[in-house]
Amino acid sequence: MKRFKKVYIEITNICNLSCNFCPKTKRKLQVMEPQAFKHIIEQVKPYTDYIYLHLMGEPTLHPQLETFLEISNQAGLTVNITTNGTLLPKVKDILLASSHLRQVNISLHSFEANSSEVDLKTYVKEVTEFVKEATQKTDIICAIRLWNMDTEELKADNALNEDIISLLEENLDLQVRQLLLEKRGGKLAHHLYLNMAEKFEWPDIDKIDTAKQVFCYGLRDQIGIHVDGTVVPCCLDSEGNIPLGNIFEKTLGEIIEGPRARRIYEGFSNRQAVEELCKRCGYAKRY
Repeated sequence: MKRFKKVYIEITNICNLSCNFCPKTKRKLQVMEPQAFKHIIEQVKPYTDYIYLHLMGEPTLHPQLETFLEISNQAGLTVNITTNGTLLPKVKDILLASSHLRQVNISLHSFEANSSEVDLKTYVKEVTEFVKEATQKTDIICAIRLWNMDTEELKADNALNEDIISLLEENLDLQVRQLLLEKRGGKLAHHLYLNMAEKFEWPDIDKIDTAKQVFCYGLRDQIGIHVDGTVVPCCLDSEGNIPLGNIFEKTLGEIIEGPRARRIYEGFSNRQAVEELCKRCGYAKRY
């Protein structure tokens, strides 16, 4: 049976921020119900050990996050969450109490990409307070993200990175600056990491096709499931431009073994993108 390293489950496509690097979504804004999530978990359990409660939207915004974590725990699935970090004070106790929560990725680069009423010092302080509790009192891994490094083609919003690093050093009593100077990530402490990456262009069906050879781990290492049950090849298909099937209408096995999914997989095996969206993916071109 095919196994995935991770399955992305979008428990909501609603977000409390509007990051300028995010493509947003024109899909109907929804919040997944627990029964729907339970059905998805039953479907994905034979195919993976790891689920990521993220695709579009902010997962910590979901009012039944605790229930979803418990459903995942009961299924024996390890959970990873990616968050902008703004709601961590509200959900801290829920996250810290989850026995199957493996990792929390916190996208600090979202602060500069927004017009926020919260000041930077308060924001970083709340994030680091969560990080200290998570890494010192539980087995949760925390990855602080600054995915806003410039490339030759793209200029990112990163003028505040120096200030962010200074606040991280102050609040965590750690030396972080050298990693910023070298534009690389690394381990900061037990279960604590700083991840740095270049800005990338999300796939856009309206962009000009510039792809030559393209490889992607979609349908190889990962799949995504939208809040309405639509299964997509990877976590960057924000609009569902490559719908492989709906998990509420077909089994996951039928969907990933379907003709469209097989064509995509075989195409990438030959370094060819068979879907128009994949031909316009700035991230896939890294490979």
